[in-house]
Amino acid sequence: MANPRLKDKYLSEIAPALKEKFQYKSVMQVPKITKICINKGIGAAVADKKLVDVGVEELTAITGQKAVVTLAKNSVSNFKLREGMPIGAKVTLRGERMYEFLDRLLNIALPRVRDFRGVSDKGFDGRGNYTLGVKEQIIFPEISIDQVKKINGMDITFVTTADTDEECFELLKALGMPFVNKNK
Repeated sequence: MANPRLKDKYLSEIAPALKEKFQYKSVMQVPKITKICINKGIGAAVADKKLVDVGVEELTAITGQKAVVTLAKNSVSNFKLREGMPIGAKVTLRGERMYEFLDRLLNIALPRVRDFRGVSDKGFDGRGNYTLGVKEQIIFPEISIDQVKKINGMDITFVTTADTDEECFELLKALGMPFVNKNK
């Protein structure tokens, strides 16, 4: 099976360019994405347990990998939430599926966002990882708008081997992440 398009681009163009830009001694020092974690919190699941199953099905359809139910760690009486209750879904993508998902996210899903001007450059954590929030799951073509009962968002975290936010920013920008242009 052929490598995903973005993986080929990374190996042939992006890695050598980043090696030259940051003056790395070895190709092994060049930052790369190790995994993409997608987390979907479903707050209304406290009242309706079926919403968690729907969330798991949607994440599974979007990523092509079985999603896992997340459980509440603490009890919060104001939210009628007890420890161990299902309140969300998550998926961790690595390897080929990770590159396939990233390609679909950058080229199909993000351009479908209403009034899209780019993603914020404030989602870096200081250790070379980036988190992006998506407000609606319907931007993904795998989700049929007619079957959606409730609009839910999700957090997408890109975990990289970069040591600094600047290295991570350059890596994601080279892969095609449409960051907001502040010069306008």
